[in-house]
Order: sequence, then structure tokens, then C-alpha cells
Amino acid sequence: MKTFEKIRLMRELNHWSQEEVADKLGLSTNGYAKIERGETKLNIPRLEQIATVFNVDLWDLVQPENKGFVCQINEGDNNSDISFYAYPSQEWVGEIEKLKLTIRHQQEMLAQKDILLQQKQEENLLLKELLAQLRQK
Repeated sequence: MKTFEKIRLMRELNHWSQEEVADKLGLSTNGYAKIERGETKLNIPRLEQIATVFNVDLWDLVQPENKGFVCQINEGDNNSDISFYAYPSQEWVGEIEKLKLTIRHQQEMLAQKDILLQQKQEENLLLKELLAQLRQK
């Protein structure tokens, strides 16, 4: 069963109208109807919101039939905003943890690079000031 079909089924099992669910999600009725028809691509935060409204686990909502995993990496200035939802498999969980550690290490290296760059800029400024003072003498 596809995610949008699960969403519709959960709404029907709760005896809620589309208007009621749309209101709980802060959406227009038309916007929510598009979700139930599968016309809207859902991101992880929206799926989390839907899972909360229906009081179900996110994985139950998005679990594919082949029991894989879902990964979303948000783009932008803050690449640390990464969401992983994995089928309970130690192999996948281990790989995901390795990826998280790799990303964290890269972020630490970038932060260190920024610190070193700032130090070099300050050193250059001091050297220029020293050179200017030496020329005045």
C-alpha cells in the first residue's frame, strides 16, 4: 500500500473528514486532498506531522513493501539537517551511523579550517602593521 493510500485509510478509520485532518495539519482542504490522491510529494517533516496527527510511527507510514530505508538530506546552509528512517536492520543502522560520523567529522574539519583561516588573516594584518611601523622609522 502506498503512503498516500495509508494516509487516506487512517483518516477513514478515525472517521475524520478531509477538512478535519487538513485543519489539524494547518493545510487547506484542497492541499490535503492532493496528499490523499498522491499528487503531492511529501517531505520528512510533513510526514512526521501526519504521523503525529494519526498517532502512528513514521516508519509504519512510509515503510516500502521491500522494507528498505528512507533518507532525506536537506540542502541549504546547514547540511547537518539530515533525517534517516531505517527498517530495523543492524546492517543499515551501522551504515547510517558511519555516514553520520563521517558528516560530523567533515563539519568539524570545516570549522577548524575557518579558525585557521581567521588566525592567518589576523597574522597578516599584524605583519602589515609591523611593516608599516618599520617603514615609518
